[in-house]
Parts: sequence; structure tokens; C-alpha cells
Amino acid sequence: MAKLTEEAKKAVDTIRPSLVATAGKSGKPNVSAKGSIRVLDDEYITFLDIDSPRTVQNIRENPQVAIICLDPVSRKGCRVWGQAELIQSGELFDRVVAVWAAKTGPRKVNHVVKIKVEEVETF
Repeated sequence: MAKLTEEAKKAVDTIRPSLVATAGKSGKPNVSAKGSIRVLDDEYITFLDIDSPRTVQNIRENPQVAIICLDPVSRKGCRVWGQAELIQSGELFDRVVAVWAAKTGPRKVNHVVKIKVEEVETF
């Protein structure tokens, strides 16, 4: 498992939206913009599934994801590759949803997607 550098953490926590790529068992790719992506700790990133049925279905079939956080002005950011886990309840779910709700107001959240970082590259 890779650890996020401070530079990667800053990119993940400040660049909006970031793009999350998934692929199901057929291999057909899907890319989805995520404004809720955040650093959980040195080894994990999270984002919310508010209305992402294709992303969720792909993660169920194939948990590998790729994320790109790119500032279009500076052309700086990071890429992250990892394994996603869908979380529907529990302490982590409640904590992540509460932080999001405090910033944006309440919304129905279907899943917190927790990504175990396997590789990270800043540019």
C-alpha cells in the first residue's frame, strides 16, 4: 500500500471536481466527476455516492479505481490508483456524511466509497 504525499493530499483536498475511473467485469470504462473526494488519512481517500449507479455497479464487479485530480490552470495535480470499498453504514459512514453535510447541507448518501491507495503519482 502506498502513502499519500503532502502534495497529493493537497491536490485531493482542494481540486474540484476530481475524476474517478472504474470498469465493470466487461471492461467497459466509466469516468465520473466527484466533488466530494477527500483524504481520509495517509493511505485512504473517500468520496460519496449520491447518485452514481454505474460507478457503484462497476466497483461491485471490479474494485479497482483510478482517480485524477487536475488543476487546469497550473496543470498540477495527482493520479491515484487503488481498491474501492462500498460502505453503507457504521462509524466511518456517519462521520464522513456528517462532515459533508456540515459543508453543503444534508443530502441522501447511498454509500461512502473508501479507496485504499495502492499507487500515487504527483505532477
